[in-house]
Amino acid sequence: MSNLKQQLKDDLTASMKARNEVETSTLRMTLAAIMNAQVAGDAAVELSNDQVQGVVRAEAKKRAESADIYKDAGRLEAEAAERAELAILERYLPAAMSDADLEKIVDSQIAIAAAQGLSGPKAMGAVVKAVRGE
Repeated sequence: MSNLKQQLKDDLTASMKARNEVETSTLRMTLAAIMNAQVAGDAAVELSNDQVQGVVRAEAKKRAESADIYKDAGRLEAEAAERAELAILERYLPAAMSDADLEKIVDSQIAIAAAQGLSGPKAMGAVVKAVRGE
């Protein structure tokens, strides 16, 4: 079992004991999504930590999109509920890279690519790999 999945289960137990309904329901839905991802396909497989993180990221994205839709529709209470669930899920995701850090990486990779004589799509490939951390 991945560390992240175990952490989600442990936090679910703690939230149930604390009677935190929002956190409990959010973690239950997330663990259900992880279980669905495990049994999708021909055979059930155990997900790696990165795959579990991908499921959590997808669930967080769903909450963010729903919150935006509720906001546009004027349903502020539903938006607040989605944002609360999003905040819970974001605790399990790595911190996003700041724009300044991203810009530094891109600028340095462009300079390296230019020094190697790469330009256009070939240079873009090197930049994308560096940004992804490959």
